[in-house]
Amino acid sequence: MTINETVLAKLAEAGAAREGRQALVVPDQGAGWSAALTTERRDELSCAVWEMSLQRTAPAPADETLQKWADRAAQRVSGLLESLRVYEVDPQRNEALLRSHHPTRRGDDSFYYEVHLRGTTQATVRRFQGTKEKGKRTQVAFALTHEQVAKLAGDLTGK
Repeated sequence: MTINETVLAKLAEAGAAREGRQALVVPDQGAGWSAALTTERRDELSCAVWEMSLQRTAPAPADETLQKWADRAAQRVSGLLESLRVYEVDPQRNEALLRSHHPTRRGDDSFYYEVHLRGTTQATVRRFQGTKEKGKRTQVAFALTHEQVAKLAGDLTGK
């Protein structure tokens, strides 16, 4: 079963609509990846995602590098409000950062996604609101349908 299919099934199993922050753990079902999803609220079709984390549970392919993963993820992820671009790859820290290529602007505020890759084994997706006040940003929830959440997991992992 792919991570995409597993996430979609787990969201469908999660039951009735819920308010408030909650965690949903999606174990590896043979895809080589597990996921953890934190939501602010969820219903039968969608959720307000606070954070999605993906963890590789199988060995990475021998030719996988952080740079390749970052480039591939930026090209594949297509279900968010903004496309992603590789913002920084730090080989010393073995981390990469992807951000919205063109953040959404609302008045003086900017909204953008961030994907933080750690090595070739972990990805974390969050959304932020930046204010005109330099350097001030706040994490915010972002709405996705269950299918978009599953697609995001599949796009990031390549599964």
